[in-house]
Amino acid sequence: MPPILDVKNLYTQFTTRDGIVRAVNGVSFSVDQGRVLGLLGESGCGKSVTLRSIMRLLPARTTKISGEVLLNQDNVLEMGDGEMEDIRGRVISMVFQEPATSLDAVYTIGQQMIEALQRHNGMSKGEARSRSLELLRRVQIPSPESRLGSYPHEMSGGMKQRALIAIALSCSPSILFADEPTTSLDVTVQAQILHLMRDLQTDLDMAVILVSHDTGVVAELADDVAVMYAGKIVEYGPVAQVLLNPEHPYTEALLRSTPRQDVRGSRLPVIQGQPPNLIRLPSGCAFAPRCEYVMDACMQEDPGDRWVDSTHSSRCFLVQDGQTLSSLRQQTAQEINGPETIHQSEEQK
Repeated sequence: MPPILDVKNLYTQFTTRDGIVRAVNGVSFSVDQGRVLGLLGESGCGKSVTLRSIMRLLPARTTKISGEVLLNQDNVLEMGDGEMEDIRGRVISMVFQEPATSLDAVYTIGQQMIEALQRHNGMSKGEARSRSLELLRRVQIPSPESRLGSYPHEMSGGMKQRALIAIALSCSPSILFADEPTTSLDVTVQAQILHLMRDLQTDLDMAVILVSHDTGVVAELADDVAVMYAGKIVEYGPVAQVLLNPEHPYTEALLRSTPRQDVRGSRLPVIQGQPPNLIRLPSGCAFAPRCEYVMDACMQEDPGDRWVDSTHSSRCFLVQDGQTLSSLRQQTAQEINGPETIHQSEEQK
């Protein structure tokens, strides 16, 4: 069975006064029904632009998008504006990053939900209102009848985010994009939203693409993960495999710089240097100037995708001829600590 969404060699460029910004540079991935793909990476690496390119929500006058985006085997990039308006909300839906700015301040929550249902499902106003109440109950908003008449400013951040999820699910889309859905929420509300999204995704058997810079959020929800850097996917694979045994130096550095409870009180490692300028991308591997494993080849040519196994790829020269980043780490530890330490660590596992 073909994937619901199959993205092939996607490029997105913006024309600015300073030059051409190469925001997405040859991204390819696919998502099957019922699976959750996490897009992980630092701010500015191209995660949100990738989703907006697929949805065609970028300004056409200053944006150039190329490649293939096959939604149920139809190329989204070749569709007319009318066709895209029919697809958005009905087939692909999106939960945006900031609930305070994503909801229209001059319309009630009920008006915004009812409009979408009438537009895409052809419901009467009464049918749309009943469906809206059902959805608000499903996302666990208390007193849904009164909340239908509430304006966004009358609701808390967590309530607004739940309302956004309800609106996104109102037309039963095949695939949901969630762009940093918990960024502006406190830890307790964030946990509630994550549990809600996981339950809804399982119940509805939806495909989901989750954008986040938080490895904990991706580990909580995703089945597979694509790690992005400078507009490219540098590592891709099952979430547990990638997060426990990263095979790209950027993924390893990203995980190392994530706060953890078991290392409280110690200095948090950081990724040295700055992300590259997307107007003047360096030749070779974009991460090379910040990489602790850098070699001469890294500065001269892009390594391309290299496969650790049939499901796990890494865009790194270290993955070749049986050599992987994890085996290199083990070899280094053995040289420093001796084989006894390696044997003991294996026993502890």
